[in-house]
Amino acid sequence: MKQPVFDAVIVGAGIVGATLAAILGKAGKRIALIEANATPSFDAESEFDLRVSAINRASQESFEAAGVWSKILSKRAHAYDSMHVWDEGGSGEINFSASEVGAANLGHIIENSVIQSSLMEQVIKEQSVEVFCPSRVVALSEVERSKIVTLDSGEQLQTCLMIGADGPSSVVRELVGIDVEREDYGQKGLVATVKSEHGHKDTAWQRFLPGGPLALLPLNNGFSSIVWSLPADRASRLLRLTDQEFCRQLAEASEYRIGAMTEIGKRAAFPLSGSQATSYVRPGVALIGDAAHTIHPLAGQGVNLGIKDAVVLADILLSQSVRDWGSYKQLRRYERARKGENFVAMKVMEGFKHLFGHDVEFVKIARNTGLNVFNSVPQVKQQIMRSAMGL
Repeated sequence: MKQPVFDAVIVGAGIVGATLAAILGKAGKRIALIEANATPSFDAESEFDLRVSAINRASQESFEAAGVWSKILSKRAHAYDSMHVWDEGGSGEINFSASEVGAANLGHIIENSVIQSSLMEQVIKEQSVEVFCPSRVVALSEVERSKIVTLDSGEQLQTCLMIGADGPSSVVRELVGIDVEREDYGQKGLVATVKSEHGHKDTAWQRFLPGGPLALLPLNNGFSSIVWSLPADRASRLLRLTDQEFCRQLAEASEYRIGAMTEIGKRAAFPLSGSQATSYVRPGVALIGDAAHTIHPLAGQGVNLGIKDAVVLADILLSQSVRDWGSYKQLRRYERARKGENFVAMKVMEGFKHLFGHDVEFVKIARNTGLNVFNSVPQVKQQIMRSAMGL
């Protein structure tokens, strides 16, 4: 059987994999995009997606380059121009405003299904991209310098580069024998969509609590998406509460900063962990996004790091001949560019988690003093904001 030949085979059509497929497809490269699950569609009359992402300015620019930003904005996306962070253990707080860095906003809160559906609409338009969905990779072999990717349908695809964008339980990573180092945080992220008495004021609110941070992220029509990091057992208990009791506890945990909770949708929780693949590349193979790394969601940077992986890898690939795409030397350029930054981001998030999880008095005093000092130094705040915005 003659195998179809592709410049690259991307496994995983989530936000990161589909972003890479859109960028390479827009450049006219022949790409196979493999996805095990049906891709989400968007219905303007549907409830908000439980999973949302805080998309920073750098990721917005990447979506613009891929031709999908206008599609996203035409569906549902909410810009926020302020962020307020405070500590349960004292008077420390810090406020960020887009006006302090001369920007229209700090970023957008967007449902994952909105981003994914927009990306897939763009990918399908690209004649050089072929989508295999639903389809799973079951085997990987090598013939000379080519990879032979076998699907569960029995079909085989030939390429010089296979890219794993298939999440934290990556099949690609397992097939090529790359180990992963994990840190189980013993927490779950509880997510829900709520409406509040005073509205969100186009502000992202985050309160550090002993059990983990609570974030309230602004959505359209006055709704907010909550991401509440909690010890796993407490998250399970909160899921079992009545809506009324859960809303009461949520309002108390947020100190009623946006008032009482007046509406709530369904709730869910997912385990939190950090991870780093010991290597991002092998000859003819590269890992991006959650297949390569995951971090604590307290700063909402996970998806932005993954999108940056896709953009950096695309830039490196498009700067060279397709016949060199599988070159280990060239793929190492991608690994050197991304692995260090992703590792530092993971450790910084873990550091914040441990710092704000301490209930020792002198630690609480120190972190509250630190928040207030940072809040009083404009240059420091501007640097933090520009870094978070990917600028």
